[in-house]
Amino acid sequence: MAKKEAAIDALLSENRVFEPSRDFRSRALWNDPSIYERAAKDPEAFWAEQAASVSWLRKWDRVVEWNPPWVKWFLGGKLNAAYNCLDRHVEDGGGDKVAYYWEGEPGEERVLTYRDVYLEVCRLANGLKSLGVKKGDRVAIYLGMVPELPIAMLACARLGAPHSVVFGGFAASALRDRINDAEAKVLITADGGYRRGQVVPLKQNAEEAIRECPSIRHVVTVRRTGGDHPFTAGRDLWYQDLIAEQPAECPPEPMDAEDLLYILYTSGTTGKPKGIVHTTGGYMVGVATTHRFIFDIHDDDVYWCAADIGWVTGHSYIVYGPLANHATGILYEGAPDWPDKDRLWSIVEKRKATILYTAPTAIRAFMRWGPEYPDKHDLSSLRLLGTVGEPINPEAWVWYWKYIGTERCPIVDTWWQTETGMILITPLPGITALKPGSATRPFPGIEADIYDEHGHTVGPGSGGYLVLKRPWPAMFRTIYKDPERYVQTYFSKYSPDVYLAGDGAKRDDDGYFWLLGRIDDVMNVAGHRISTYEVESALVDNPRVAEAAVVAKSDPEVGQAIVAFVTLKAGQVGDQTVATELREHVAKVIGKIARPHAIIFTDDLPKTRSGKIMRRLLRDVAEGRQLGDVTTLANAEIVEQIRDMASVRTGED
Repeated sequence: MAKKEAAIDALLSENRVFEPSRDFRSRALWNDPSIYERAAKDPEAFWAEQAASVSWLRKWDRVVEWNPPWVKWFLGGKLNAAYNCLDRHVEDGGGDKVAYYWEGEPGEERVLTYRDVYLEVCRLANGLKSLGVKKGDRVAIYLGMVPELPIAMLACARLGAPHSVVFGGFAASALRDRINDAEAKVLITADGGYRRGQVVPLKQNAEEAIRECPSIRHVVTVRRTGGDHPFTAGRDLWYQDLIAEQPAECPPEPMDAEDLLYILYTSGTTGKPKGIVHTTGGYMVGVATTHRFIFDIHDDDVYWCAADIGWVTGHSYIVYGPLANHATGILYEGAPDWPDKDRLWSIVEKRKATILYTAPTAIRAFMRWGPEYPDKHDLSSLRLLGTVGEPINPEAWVWYWKYIGTERCPIVDTWWQTETGMILITPLPGITALKPGSATRPFPGIEADIYDEHGHTVGPGSGGYLVLKRPWPAMFRTIYKDPERYVQTYFSKYSPDVYLAGDGAKRDDDGYFWLLGRIDDVMNVAGHRISTYEVESALVDNPRVAEAAVVAKSDPEVGQAIVAFVTLKAGQVGDQTVATELREHVAKVIGKIARPHAIIFTDDLPKTRSGKIMRRLLRDVAEGRQLGDVTTLANAEIVEQIRDMASVRTGED
């Protein structure tokens, strides 16, 4: 182990830039750097060119109309998202290609071709029609990672009925609030799902939620776990019964480019979820283009985005982007460490995955478990890796490159948001020289900048606010039923034509962007603004540390004190000596002002099922407050353990 860690440290100390290999570059779809200049010179022509890859029922009249902060793309165009994802491929003779390899957590598997998905989407769309669903009606979807989830989304898109997917890890109250805000007419759920060998009670949660959801007329339930649950005559239907006698043909509804495709709720600072509105034409152009060129999709690729479809990553890069590009994908229902910590690698080997797209939190967990788990499997099929969800620290980047990519695979470190709909800052794997920890450059046609408090561009090395100065096709159009909040949250700080991303960033001398985490994850220590991400990166830079989360605690002397929650690598023991070493390491990397006031060692960090660290709960622990909602956690029991340890250790000097 020590020898392997030394190898990573050596690579980091070189400040190495990782160039795409000559072979990779020669095969890449985009390998000419002039694409950036061409797109910047005439972005409308660039996006018009990309729009040609989408099938239009009526071609658009105008590429974009920008009346800041309001935008419309491909005005006058008509299309259908489900047709673009399925019908056209079947019509062109591609119906026998695999759309999804599905792996159930208990071990079942299904192989669905494009024709299989097409037929079931048509049957479900006809079933929803029989329940009175028509264009414009909202449908809520509350499912685990089963094939019926993308099928349900596409059936809604086929009818022009906007879907609202609610992450299967959310509790009844979160489901209720999202159904009520969207005023959904139908709920599609399952009797249960599997997670770490346990049954997630989806239908039970749904029953509790819809007691206070007057808009729901019908509940359609997928048989998955065989659990008992209430069944209300006239309201409840089994999914399999609903589709059994339905015709296998359903004409796609012509949709205007600006017609609503889906609503996806994301957390807001007010506590009320924001219904992010994505429309059809620009979204399909944006996700199809970015998926094809960022992941360098070839016909023989087996692509695995190991996210949950309940988040925007799954919408854009498991469903709409990959299917629009006629790609073969992998769906996995369960946890990466069930029944053991090599489950992901066993699936990569079994399905001969060529592309893997996952989160830095997952990569740090893989690091903590150790390279012996991927070493058990043949990962030679992989040719490209990606990261998504938050900034990745350089050590995790190099570990991923070395032990998963075996020093062969470029890594596309991507930045984007629920609101952006598509990736905006990313390497292009056949062009970009990679720097561990940097998302590198804006995608062609995207104009990003970094502003100070007063709206001036900051120079290299200085941190500031990440902004976007030009609209992009997949950007959200508003917050559902709350346009004032849309303007106030995203377009009020500087001017109506400047989108405030809510993330901090800096740029280096080569123009590469380095994301610093959320603006609201900035601590004020004795008048110094310090990013939680910078301190976390410094901690993980220490060879003892697998993962770290940093929060601020109110302090009467310095305003806010830094509290670090640290998970050590296998074989390491957390004690006062190690805590002192880590505090001094942070002081050396960043400066004494960033030295944590307290370090709390923990076996794990509280995370959602998608792998995001719940820093909100850690702030509650650090401040000694009553804990907030823990129902979305994959490991709720760890919070109490952390609180017990924190009560002892937060008094450290």
